[in-house]
Amino acid sequence: MNRALWPVGLPRTLDYPRTGLHTLLASAARAYGARDAIVDGEQRLTFSELYENALRFAQGLRERGIGPGDVVALVQPNSLWYPVGYHGTLLAGATVSAVNPTQPTDSLAAALDEVGARALITHPAVLPALRPLLEERPSLLAVLVPPTATAPGPDDEGADPRTVPLADLLDAAPAPATPRSPDDLAHLAFTGGTTGRSKAVRVRDRHLWANVLQGLCARSAVLPEYDAEGMVTLRRVPEAVTPWTSAPGEDVVVNVVPLFHAMGLVSHNIGLLGGTTVVGHGRFDPREFLAAMVRHGATGLTGSPAMHHALLAATDVGSYDLRAVRLVNSGAAPLDSPTIARMAAAYPNAAVAEGYGLTEATMALTFVTPDRDHPAPPGCVGVPLFDTELQIRDLADPAKPLPVGETGLVFARGPQVNDGYLDRPELTAEQWVDGWLATGDIGRLDEDGRLFLSGRAKDMLIYKGYNVYPTQLEEVLAAHPAVAQVAVIGAPHPEAGEIPAAYVVARPGAEVGADELLEFVAARVAPYQRVREVHFLPGLPVSAAGKILKTELRALYARRSGESGAAADGV
Repeated sequence: MNRALWPVGLPRTLDYPRTGLHTLLASAARAYGARDAIVDGEQRLTFSELYENALRFAQGLRERGIGPGDVVALVQPNSLWYPVGYHGTLLAGATVSAVNPTQPTDSLAAALDEVGARALITHPAVLPALRPLLEERPSLLAVLVPPTATAPGPDDEGADPRTVPLADLLDAAPAPATPRSPDDLAHLAFTGGTTGRSKAVRVRDRHLWANVLQGLCARSAVLPEYDAEGMVTLRRVPEAVTPWTSAPGEDVVVNVVPLFHAMGLVSHNIGLLGGTTVVGHGRFDPREFLAAMVRHGATGLTGSPAMHHALLAATDVGSYDLRAVRLVNSGAAPLDSPTIARMAAAYPNAAVAEGYGLTEATMALTFVTPDRDHPAPPGCVGVPLFDTELQIRDLADPAKPLPVGETGLVFARGPQVNDGYLDRPELTAEQWVDGWLATGDIGRLDEDGRLFLSGRAKDMLIYKGYNVYPTQLEEVLAAHPAVAQVAVIGAPHPEAGEIPAAYVVARPGAEVGADELLEFVAARVAPYQRVREVHFLPGLPVSAAGKILKTELRALYARRSGESGAAADGV
């Protein structure tokens, strides 16, 4: 691998903990003590206070019969109390299952039943959807956290006699953490569900430890060291430090990424071990979010392309001093190069760095070494993280590896790759083959080991026998000055099989027609790749993690197939 693509001075392999996750928060509290860990309006918890509250919560769970082998569901919005319940559950020796709290009652019931939850932690705003479940499940322990500035809601009037106030658990005296092993089950993490029903992935302590250290060491130029008790200290590697390197114990971020999603929860743990102060932000308003970044001197930003597009639209109409930001991370889906260029202008001292991963790999598989002066080429999502291997295999024969430069299915293996879905052996056998994870994504590796994604295998369309990759067409359309966001799907066609159909969100004030965009693409791609239809929307449907829901776009297309679309001639 070209050493310029990897932080100078860092090895390609790491030494991972031999303990479970009970030493993670303890290590952070020892290292950062009185530094603010969580800020939520006027409320805040230092690293030491977060650890003490989590220990009290853990003891409160134990006193109510919850411990190793039990699953605690977190069904609540982001707030100061989310990390308390999360780490308290782990310190009690139990397993966490983070559940999207915005789902309707039936979906919440299905999620709780799938993971076999014995307890849940929730919020007054979620209680209306949960009340029928609490009535049906009298043995389910339900802990109710109070509202905060980040997660407002009704106070006592929103309580329920079947819930236990958080304060009752925090009244317990802090007791030592229940020791955990690397093979203990840390998370039952639900997949994003962008291509079907969500599935619960088994994330063990060693998987989470690996991904946390992989991300932290790559971004902060550090290496882990351990004492006899398994406590972690971070050793700085000076030659790997650049102007865009995160600094342990110095960074500040404003966060709106939901903690119930893998990107949010794993990033939380990376930030925790790295001593990052996290300022919570509630309902996402781009201008208020940017103002909070300025007010708190945020040094970093993590989000999805949908979030970045919204922030860029706000910077177009407002003035924000964002010179403190050194690193902008993006995940969930690839960014197009015009958006990356706009981000570089909005954050004048920051490097924009993408990564790639999926819930079945805990979170991340690749990363881009941050370098504002030498950004990654379009479509590149970086090189494999420490101890991680990628392989490209034939689309028609997934057992056949392909040479460098050829496009095919992405397979991965590494210490962060999980070992399967909960109680779904057949599906697990399909996705995990001989130690390799079939990611379901299409991409290629170049001679330097960099991964370039073409999209999901399920999103690839076949036009008259030719493979057409939506990501490439989205990149072209995004370069048009009137286009704010775009998604391309394969639409059924009686003669061609499938045709590329684009859904476009125009920039505010821009005037552009479908014919203009069709001609714009046609001038830049091969004839078989041309977009055949363009439809305009006020916004694209996205998941809670910021991924564009192409399943919804396909359903929309099916519903409106009888309506007139702007179709190119000569299909």
